[in-house]
Amino acid sequence: MSQSPYMVQLDRITKVYQIESQKVEALRSVSLNVRKGAMVAITGRSGSGKSTMLHVTGTLDTPTTGKVILGGVDVSTYSDAVSSRFRNRKIGFVFQMNNLLPEFSAVENVMMPGLIAGGGKSAVPLRAKDLLKAVGLGQRLNHRQAELSGGEQQRVAIARALLMEPAILLADEPTGNLDLKSSEVVEELLLDLCRKNGVTMLLVTHDNELAQRLPSQVVMAEGNIAEFGGAW
Repeated sequence: MSQSPYMVQLDRITKVYQIESQKVEALRSVSLNVRKGAMVAITGRSGSGKSTMLHVTGTLDTPTTGKVILGGVDVSTYSDAVSSRFRNRKIGFVFQMNNLLPEFSAVENVMMPGLIAGGGKSAVPLRAKDLLKAVGLGQRLNHRQAELSGGEQQRVAIARALLMEPAILLADEPTGNLDLKSSEVVEELLLDLCRKNGVTMLLVTHDNELAQRLPSQVVMAEGNIAEFGGAW
């Protein structure tokens, strides 16, 4: 990645979906610059374009028009194969559904991005264990998904997202399925780990209290950015 001061730059992004005979504009000329190490909450009503913007930023979806520049690199024209490698090495994801593989243990789930990248056989499990200890699951390394609470599962997902030391963390309603106590634990973990590691985070949430805990906020409406809040 280049020496650009911005980790995320969205330049006039549009996203149009064709649903049968109808075109749906999910994003309408969205532009956003996020500095390295910034933590930004993205809020707005359902259907406002929050998750679509996150998916386009993370190269999970391609823009119809516009550019996605991550760390100074234009990734919007990458092929699927190149995008996949880029995501694996540079971007961590935490979704509302933790997407853990139920047949594998916690440490094996955390190891997955490293194994996909072809990482060293000894280095990957060691880092996975260290991350699980960092999220308070040092005693749960060999437990499978069914043996973990919802909050514990989400902590495994956070550890997995950080395994490759990503420059960017994208979180989509990471506490949406959790009870209040578990939500507070997961929120604190995300914020603390991002601060300690200098990770740039974009976090989609319906929780206004969580949004206000992040230094910067974006409000989406009808496929575009309607409002900025906090420090920019």
